[in-house]
Amino acid sequence: MSMGEGRGMTAIGYVHGYSDREARRLGDQAEVLAELLHTGTAYPPGSRVLEVGCGVGAQTVHLAANSPGARLVAVDVSESSLAQGRARVAAQVPGADVAWHRADLFDLPFPDAAFDHLFVCFVLEHLPDPRKALTALRRVLRPGGTLTVIEGDHGSAFFHPYSAHARAVIDGQARLQSAAGGNALIGRELQPLLNQAGYHDIVVRPLTVYTDRTRPALVNGFTRDTFIAVFESVRKDVLAAGLSTAADWDRGIADLHRTAAADGTFHYTFFKAVAVNPPPSPRS
Repeated sequence: MSMGEGRGMTAIGYVHGYSDREARRLGDQAEVLAELLHTGTAYPPGSRVLEVGCGVGAQTVHLAANSPGARLVAVDVSESSLAQGRARVAAQVPGADVAWHRADLFDLPFPDAAFDHLFVCFVLEHLPDPRKALTALRRVLRPGGTLTVIEGDHGSAFFHPYSAHARAVIDGQARLQSAAGGNALIGRELQPLLNQAGYHDIVVRPLTVYTDRTRPALVNGFTRDTFIAVFESVRKDVLAAGLSTAADWDRGIADLHRTAAADGTFHYTFFKAVAVNPPPSPRS
């Protein structure tokens, strides 16, 4: 799903824009999903960790909090996002060891094997060639180092009450993202993408979000303020692209809000992959 930041590169179609509202949504999203996405991700003291496409630092604060002894480097192409990231981390994790760089993932200003670990969250979904990006990242990851990738998948969204209009909204946003060069269904592709990029020991785990009236914090924090907010933010672009009529889109949004009502339920799956950068093959 087009949930996240994903802005550490050029040739990108970031369909949500860089508004203050989007920055707040990213922060809220990271908070409500922190336990789900970051459990099991902690780096040893002294390890060198690169976060690619850090955006406004919504994920960086959790990396810093979970790995207080690690040396973090966060990169993004947007200077304004980096400024917000610095302020966010300074406020929420004072004293965290984070260096900030404006950089493109295809032209990272770091030497070969500079990092022990890479963290890439909600980035690949926005790229026209994610395999090429994953391959390029191997240059700065030491042999034996790990890469962690997190992505969503629009196809995993299902809900009650069912609505064809709501489903059409989800599919319409996926088509808009595809037209911008991205892929809202990329979660299911992580294993083959990492394999094709040359990584070894690939382990992919589904991370499921399920909401109903017994989980009000998730209903508000995820269904309303994260998931539905994504689609509300792209209404103008979807209509301009001719992917829906205003009446159909608004009906679909209303029906998505019905899934957050007392008798509604909602399900979505993220995919988290961890892989190892193998040593170079011996020359024959």
